[in-house]
Amino acid sequence: MSKQFPIIAITGSSGSGSSQIIAAFEHICRRESAKMSVIDGDGFHLYDRSQFASIVDAAEEAEHPSHFSPKYNNFDKLDKLLREYSSNGTGQCRRYLHDELEAAKYDQEAGTFTPWVSVPEQTDLMCYQGLHGCFVDDETDIARYMDLKIGVVPVVNLEWIRKIHRDIGVRGYRPDDVTRTILRRLPDYLRYITPQFSRTDINFQRVPMVDTSNPFISLDVPLEKETVVVIRVAHPDELNVDFAYLLNMLPNSFMSRRNSIVVPGDELGYAMELIFTPIVHDLLEKRRNANEDAVA
Repeated sequence: MSKQFPIIAITGSSGSGSSQIIAAFEHICRRESAKMSVIDGDGFHLYDRSQFASIVDAAEEAEHPSHFSPKYNNFDKLDKLLREYSSNGTGQCRRYLHDELEAAKYDQEAGTFTPWVSVPEQTDLMCYQGLHGCFVDDETDIARYMDLKIGVVPVVNLEWIRKIHRDIGVRGYRPDDVTRTILRRLPDYLRYITPQFSRTDINFQRVPMVDTSNPFISLDVPLEKETVVVIRVAHPDELNVDFAYLLNMLPNSFMSRRNSIVVPGDELGYAMELIFTPIVHDLLEKRRNANEDAVA
């Protein structure tokens, strides 16, 4: 953790909807006149798409290679980035190019990595978006660097529906291949991804209000208005989350537990900005004070 160079972790699997949180932070930073660097967690995978496909093809029947596992990620490079940024605002990162649209911006092929580059200079905070923002095991502790830890965890059937439709419609995968990927990754999801959501400060779990019993035959992704979102805040007082204010500002919301509020799915973006604005303001205020003390 760092007062001068705060880092926010947004942890979620493919199809979780973490990009909506990034958008909320971008809006807040614009209002705060703050500069934010966004780090693509997929850029720390160990292998590109072609290399990883070869590993999967060669795997024994009992094996289940997945990017959820530490084995297939550059955790040493991720740790180094987070350590350097939290110390002095520097570090190296890269992007993984998921589809042709992304790849065209870099004149590369989809499924490859961009070159390693330095993070933008003079940023006020960093936002990590990926699979391992709250990861901890005997050898690695990514969570220790994070000043704010956020989990994005849709009900698993909804997460799968989103992944299936995106991977087929946007990334050009075949339906059978997407299904096999989901099944192959499931043991590692339970072992490496799920435990992270007990380390988060805030979790957002989208719950469909329509039938998603069989995600593998669903014709449509449920609309936002066909969902509700359960927002759990681990320690509301520490983060200055005012539930009474949120209930007043978000019609049709309600408290399901002492530290959990349920909001309509199409109000999530607004709810995020209401929750995160004072938190980001506090992080930036601590940064300014720390910088002033360093100068003095």
